[in-house]
Amino acid sequence: MEKGIKKILSRLKLEYAFLWAAVIVLVILYEGEVLPSGTFVEDAQAVYILQSAAILLTLGLIPLSLRLFTLSVCRNIRNYLPADALKSYRRWSEIRLALLITPLLFDISVYYATMNTMGVLCAGMIAIALLFCIPSENRLYNELGLLENKNKN
Repeated sequence: MEKGIKKILSRLKLEYAFLWAAVIVLVILYEGEVLPSGTFVEDAQAVYILQSAAILLTLGLIPLSLRLFTLSVCRNIRNYLPADALKSYRRWSEIRLALLITPLLFDISVYYATMNTMGVLCAGMIAIALLFCIPSENRLYNELGLLENKNKN
């Protein structure tokens, strides 16, 4: 059990690091002018549509990803056997990260396409939400209800 927890935590930490690396690479590509920036600055309708999409994705997926994970852990995962609970926890953690990385990358792209700070504001909100998703051993034990079992041993 302990070995499985360490393996899942190391995998989740690696995925979390890759998530931030993807964000940094995207920013470097835009800042290094490898990817074009300011392509929609002159098109007011495209700017409006892109910013509206960025806002709606951000405001929709942040609560969904955080709340969906909590509901799935509380209702389903705690009833599983420990091995199955760990697999399900990893899957739901990956889903939560995917729900947050998608609008984060989109918001950064919207910022560079429109050169309007609304994309940065939305990306900042998602970055703050990602701080609630940092994988740790204490968090895993707490969310799976294994903390009581750990304290008993």
